[in-house]
Amino acid sequence: MSSIAVRTRGRFRGGAGLGLVAWLAGIVFFLPIAWMALTSFHSETDAATNPPSWGAALTLDGYREFFGAGGGASPWPALINSAVASVTSTLLVLVLALPAAYALSIRPVKKWTDVLFFFLSTKMLPVVAGLLPIYLFAKNAGMLDNIWLLVILYTSINLPIAVWMMQSFLSEIPVAVVEAAQIDGARLPTVLTRVVAPIALPGIAATALICFIFSWNELLFARVLTGVVAETAPVFLTGFITSQGLFLAKVCAASLVISLPVLAAGFAAQDKLVQGLSLGAVK
Repeated sequence: MSSIAVRTRGRFRGGAGLGLVAWLAGIVFFLPIAWMALTSFHSETDAATNPPSWGAALTLDGYREFFGAGGGASPWPALINSAVASVTSTLLVLVLALPAAYALSIRPVKKWTDVLFFFLSTKMLPVVAGLLPIYLFAKNAGMLDNIWLLVILYTSINLPIAVWMMQSFLSEIPVAVVEAAQIDGARLPTVLTRVVAPIALPGIAATALICFIFSWNELLFARVLTGVVAETAPVFLTGFITSQGLFLAKVCAASLVISLPVLAAGFAAQDKLVQGLSLGAVK
């Protein structure tokens, strides 16, 4: 009995130690966000002090300037463009990735591992290497400063990683369930929407969230291929950084506002995200 008690106490101490380390890591990762949020409520003079003025008076001037109260440009067109490009591309990725992942997992094609490696190899090309050809194509096609060009690009960029993720999720679905639906007369679209999708919902949610985050945060293509009409939120944010004057509080306010959709989506889908990312980790 004493040995069992000793092992129990050892496991408790080990679990408590890991929990403490997790809390410390979470605090370390949260501190920059907390500092950014606090700085956004300071005046530019207080925000520029070194070390930071933690006890300085709070103000909403940074948010007022971000939303154009001082005569600046309104952020709403850029935010709407980011939302349209991110949401639309994510939906297109899911529509295309689900049948592709089905063909590579539940009904695997020949040499499906080579196909997956090909998908993954497309992510190995540096983005800068493909920037000039894409720019020339967009210029000749008359699609510069067009939000739908970004939708196509974001869909193409996120599709390989989405197929790779969803293949691992769908491979956990019992083949007998799919075969039972087919025996009952269900065709492929019905199998995908009524059988496969509900079972793999956590994995689909995790894939959608990651694709949305990648699309929302993308800057390089949006910076080069857009101007005024299709400007996205990250591009709009870079306009606050100047070589003259103080801008730290305004940049922190803009960064916090632009980060809110991603933070809200992650918080709303955190249970599905954890389930999806851990799907298949424990046999």
